[in-house]
Amino acid sequence: MTAQGNYERIVESIAVAKQRGATMRVGPELEVTYVYASVIGAFLSQVITAATGVTIISSRARDTVLHSWEVLAKILAGEDTMNIVCDIGMPVVHKNVTYNCRIIVYNKQILLIRPKMWLANDGNYREMRYFTPWVKHRQWEDHYLPRIIQAVTKQMKVPFGDCVISTVDTCIGVELCEELFTPSSPHILMGLDGVEIFTNSSGSHHELRKLYTRVELIKEATLKLGGVYLYANQQGCDGDRLYYDGCAMIAMNGHIVAQGSQFSLNDVEVVTATIDIEDVRSHRTSRSRAMQAATTERYHRIEVAFALSGGKFSEPGGERTPGLRLGLGQARFHKPEEEIALGPACWLWDYLRRSRTQGYFVPLSGGVDSCATAVIVYSMCRLVADAARRADKQIIADARRIVGEPEDSGYIPSDPQELCSRIFHTCYMGTENSSAETRKRAKDLALAIGSYHVDLNMDSVVTSIVNLFVFVTGAKPRFKVHGGTGAENLALQNIQARLRMVLSYMFAQLLPWVRGRQGGLLVLGSANVDESLRGYLTKYDCSSADINPIGGISKTDLKKFIAYAQDAFDLPILRSFLDAIPTAELEPISETYVQADEADMGMTYEELSVFGRLRKVEKCGPYSMFTKLVHEWGAILSPLEIAEKVKHFFFEYARNRHKMTTLTPAYHAESYSPDDNRFDLRPFLYPSRFPWQFRKIDQVAAALPDRSNLGPEKAKTD
Repeated sequence: MTAQGNYERIVESIAVAKQRGATMRVGPELEVTYVYASVIGAFLSQVITAATGVTIISSRARDTVLHSWEVLAKILAGEDTMNIVCDIGMPVVHKNVTYNCRIIVYNKQILLIRPKMWLANDGNYREMRYFTPWVKHRQWEDHYLPRIIQAVTKQMKVPFGDCVISTVDTCIGVELCEELFTPSSPHILMGLDGVEIFTNSSGSHHELRKLYTRVELIKEATLKLGGVYLYANQQGCDGDRLYYDGCAMIAMNGHIVAQGSQFSLNDVEVVTATIDIEDVRSHRTSRSRAMQAATTERYHRIEVAFALSGGKFSEPGGERTPGLRLGLGQARFHKPEEEIALGPACWLWDYLRRSRTQGYFVPLSGGVDSCATAVIVYSMCRLVADAARRADKQIIADARRIVGEPEDSGYIPSDPQELCSRIFHTCYMGTENSSAETRKRAKDLALAIGSYHVDLNMDSVVTSIVNLFVFVTGAKPRFKVHGGTGAENLALQNIQARLRMVLSYMFAQLLPWVRGRQGGLLVLGSANVDESLRGYLTKYDCSSADINPIGGISKTDLKKFIAYAQDAFDLPILRSFLDAIPTAELEPISETYVQADEADMGMTYEELSVFGRLRKVEKCGPYSMFTKLVHEWGAILSPLEIAEKVKHFFFEYARNRHKMTTLTPAYHAESYSPDDNRFDLRPFLYPSRFPWQFRKIDQVAAALPDRSNLGPEKAKTD
């Protein structure tokens, strides 16, 4: 928690909203306790405003609650909340129970404390570690304020619970993050009871293709019901594996009226729009809605003697904003490859500036995965350069500190290649098993993006380790192509991979010193989500790093990203990476054998993506996965072939699951991530042969007819 920074960002967001003539500002979930604020504004022109930002609670819960009240007291003591309704998020202890709350304030007074009723407690979220849900729906109690607040507001107690705010001209209700995603969301009953404006303060993380779901829920919330929906989301790195992707929105009657950026390096972003509340009332004239509304249980209304609008013909104060002239537009969505270019890049910049290190180091292998990692770093440099050209003072100050410039320097990081050369270091670590093609691709990529590149051969290091083993044991291991066993072959591959990890950390620690600079570099990993799921990596090899920007992204999506970046970033060298066959280059190449990843794994990357989604998202075990795939793949594979693929996947997944316990923290981007720390909490010791399940699969597969020669259409209908 950075209390001072949070205070400054909240105050800035309120100031921008007021400058644009907004009469209501809504911030993101728990914004007092985290680092970023991205804000939404709207007007009632009946004219309203909302705000969006980013937040997360510290594990030092009691200190966090105390400091949150201190920040709120400082906000209320100033003139910031005068003539604007502010919805501010922070933890509150009520009767010795900690709740995730919204504090609604106006003119230095607290109107309502609204606790969260439905908590996110699966996937990446464990809200119940800290908070308790408010289960007294449509009920409220008195909350006695701490003395530091009493001294400012002169209030001893305020309403605490599931209430709504009734102004002179409209009615406002609060919905909190996860509550929008529940089947019976609070906005339904609030809307039927006459609430016209809904606020949602969210902490929703980025996941590829997820924004569409969020937007559809927001549109649906007001399409049947009618109303104005002000959605404020966190934006930035949470100090962990998640990136919150902002995209603050204002929706009305099923249409997106205003939308903020999904990915940004800005600490504060404000989105505003002018809304005519009479449009909501017109939308609600259907008889069926009226009959349901007439029988709805009432909410307790906190009546306040102020209006959000100045009247039907009044002009909004402040700057001109998109108002009633703004059409009822459609939401904007990035393509998945654009999301990969932007989301992990923003995450890397946040991580770099907050860790106060001097840059990144990546072992470039000449393959697609490390190439994707390098291009994402380059994308980060492009975003920074773009912000610097817009004279973003914070970005420029952070960049100067990272590259080692003095505070009074005039350095402007306006060239992405130049910035890349100062903060990004790459290294090709070749052996006798490496090819000239991968070495050249790594060198050409480094030259194209501007990274400081090192090219080395590490055969002497590998040989010294093998010779030590021979000296101690008297036995010399050989590769499979030279007559060695599987154990020898694997051990000789693994020692190369693990030595690359050791060398990576040495170079990351000392390269800044070599270049006459202070500090160290963060090592980036390059294992994709499919290889982690299958366990196709060496424990403590180059997959072991400080953080991994592609660890939650599939190989299929990474290839699409590389193809996109080839044109979008003007990097023609990327075509050679897409044309190359993926290979680890850990075994000797012969006339009859060239190591290939998919051959080693016994399955394709496309198949791995399917297995991953069925296992995690669809909750399939071996048998249910087999039955699903018989229908999906039955036109091209026989039941026996499908059975072998499913059994092979689960065998490899189970016996390699232990590797997930040491998996490098990775940017979360995929719904089937096998991340063991936070997202996919499963055992790491499995009975890898699944005797009961595999036996049932074999029995059913043997009895099913083979339709693989019928063709897709015939197999579906026959």
